[in-house]
Amino acid sequence: MEQNKPYPWSSCGSDKEIAGCRFSLAVMSDQYVDKILGALGRVDTSHVWSATDLLSTTYRGHQTNVINTVKDLFVEVNDGETHITLEATLSKGCPGDVEEDIPMKLAPTKVVSASKKFPVHVKFSFYPMGEGDYMAHIAHIVNLAIDKGIYDRPSHYATQLYGDVNELFDYFHDIMAYSDEHLDHFVYQITLSVNSPSLR
Repeated sequence: MEQNKPYPWSSCGSDKEIAGCRFSLAVMSDQYVDKILGALGRVDTSHVWSATDLLSTTYRGHQTNVINTVKDLFVEVNDGETHITLEATLSKGCPGDVEEDIPMKLAPTKVVSASKKFPVHVKFSFYPMGEGDYMAHIAHIVNLAIDKGIYDRPSHYATQLYGDVNELFDYFHDIMAYSDEHLDHFVYQITLSVNSPSLR
C-alpha cells in the first residue's frame, strides 16, 4: 500500500450513537418482488434513515429504532409458509461513518411486531473492532445467548441460535447494550431463516 496516502474515509467521523444495519431479504417465491417491496412499503420507517439500492436496504439512526424497524420488516414479510431469509450487518462506532440525515430521537418503545410469535433459525458472528482481548467479548455475547436459552450450537465461523422472533431480537438489543458499554466500534452479522423446507 502506498505510504502516507489518506484513507478514502479520512474525512469521515461520526457520533458513536449512530447505529446502522444493511440487510438483504430473500423470499423464495415467484412473487418475491411484490412481497419484498410490499413489506418495505408497509413498515414504518419514520424513526430511521432508510435507503434501498440494487443490492440491499440500509436503516440508520438510534440503535433501538434500527433494530425494531428491522424486526417489524422481518415479521411483516413472513407469511408463515414461504421460505425467507434476511442477511444483515449491524454496526456502531465506525470511524468511517458520517453524520447525515440521521433521526436520532428514540421512538416510543411499542413495536408493531411485538404480538407476533414464530420460531426463527439464526446464525451470527460478532466482531469487536480494535480490541486486543476480543475473544473475551465474543465469549460474553455467546454466553449471553446460552443464558437466554436461544443458543443452538456452534458452527464454523458462526454461532447458531434458535428461538422465538421476540427472544432473538431482544438478544440483538442486549448485544448492542453490552457493546455500547464496553466497545468503541463493533460489527455483528446475522442470518435469519424461517419456513425452510430443509426442516421437513
